[in-house]
Amino acid sequence: MAYIYQKQDWAKFRWDNEHLLTLLGTVRHLQGKLIGSMEMLGFDMKAETMLETLTLDVVKTTEIEGEIFNPEQVRSSLAQRLGIEISNAVVSNQDIDGIVDLLLDAIQKSHLPLSNDRFFDWHFSLFPTGRSGMHKILVGQYRNDETGPMQVVSGALGRENVHFQAPSSDIVEVEMTQFINWINAEQTIDPVLKAGIAHLWFLTIHPFDDGNGRIARAITDMLLTKADGILQRYYSMSAQILKEKKEYYIILEKSQKGTLDITDWLEWFLNCLLNALKTSNNLLTNVLDRNKFWHQYPENTFNERQRLVLNKLLNDFFGKLTSSKWAKMTKCSRDTALRDIQDLIDKGILKKDEGGGRNTSYTFFS
Repeated sequence: MAYIYQKQDWAKFRWDNEHLLTLLGTVRHLQGKLIGSMEMLGFDMKAETMLETLTLDVVKTTEIEGEIFNPEQVRSSLAQRLGIEISNAVVSNQDIDGIVDLLLDAIQKSHLPLSNDRFFDWHFSLFPTGRSGMHKILVGQYRNDETGPMQVVSGALGRENVHFQAPSSDIVEVEMTQFINWINAEQTIDPVLKAGIAHLWFLTIHPFDDGNGRIARAITDMLLTKADGILQRYYSMSAQILKEKKEYYIILEKSQKGTLDITDWLEWFLNCLLNALKTSNNLLTNVLDRNKFWHQYPENTFNERQRLVLNKLLNDFFGKLTSSKWAKMTKCSRDTALRDIQDLIDKGILKKDEGGGRNTSYTFFS
């Protein structure tokens, strides 16, 4: 099987500008419209929207790799580093802090050049213990392939399906030098297309033992930040890639086994970005709705338990709210939970769903 890095003119990517022109124009228009909408908001709401976006980005970029992070810990870690005060902050662990540090470095220092040392720092942030799960890996340096070639595989042991085999570790340093020089150089390429090219190029080199996908998405965020012209993020490419995960891996494998004409890859990348931008409108709507809700009521309307649960209902609450869930979330008795809920019913904020008994559930009164 021949891969694109084995082509004679490797890294001299080609694409059909005319084919992509309309789609790229739509993406750029929506980017500008979103940024314009956000810039009209006050400082607090812009900070809250960015916090929600980055929380989503961190949670989803790790979920793509099969890791599930606690969103509240991610949010707290981000808030602490961004200097944003939030209620009910929780302690995060070093794995969460590491990916948060990586992402913020990529975004807030998007104007700084990439280098081997910067990549190594990112890699250290992802694997602070020097291990990926139970396996010891090379951290803060490029892979050496001592245990065999770097392959992307699926399937049961003994019946593996090799989707991709990366270049030999002997040439990784040379490949990364070429990649870094290209990233840092000024080009006439639209910066959004540059982000798409960089994503594919980095994953094709696959320079590290592990963490290549997360770093590729960080590079994408860095270049999209430069394309937007602001240091705030109001949409999550990683969240959209997770939604389109199957298609993502199909087009990635096809592109890495194809020619250096990457029009199809860039078309998929632009459509994924377009969908991410559209989804961000929902996130912005949710932030505005939450802000409107809290401004309806005086400061002393709710106790701390009620504020905690209402925040969850307004954010990312899954399933139905019951008195037992309330008691568990707020660490109170079921009787106290029922009193809190009844108080919100009396205020016209919650209502009982149909049914009754111990399984009675509650939703916002609309």
